[in-house]
Amino acid sequence: VQLQASGGGVVQPGGSLRLSCSASGSSLDYLVMGWFRQVPGKTREWISCISDSDGSTYYADSVMGRFTISRDNAKNTMYLQMNSLKAEDTAVYSCAGDRALTVSAGQFCTAWGMRNMDVWGKGTQVTVSS
Repeated sequence: VQLQASGGGVVQPGGSLRLSCSASGSSLDYLVMGWFRQVPGKTREWISCISDSDGSTYYADSVMGRFTISRDNAKNTMYLQMNSLKAEDTAVYSCAGDRALTVSAGQFCTAWGMRNMDVWGKGTQVTVSS
């Protein structure tokens, strides 16, 4: 099972996009999930995580106040609402999750979480440019 991110595109600075994450042929029964992004030549960067274990959310400082993570378990979809986009937000955005980790969002959105996540998938390109 892989996770599939969608909703990327080209947007002007200050614009908005909403990314979606779903699991092909499966329910989104992950206890903890998150979004990370990657720019060619740089390491993956956690953006935001959400935990069903304790209801917590986590945001990287770079996106705090601009991005909002949510999930709709009835629709088997996780979202990332991105507002006030900046050129430095340009990256490939991917989603990840784990079915067994009963950790907070802040614990998952770490290098440890990156090493231990159960599943992730192909990302979607977000380009912020005028």
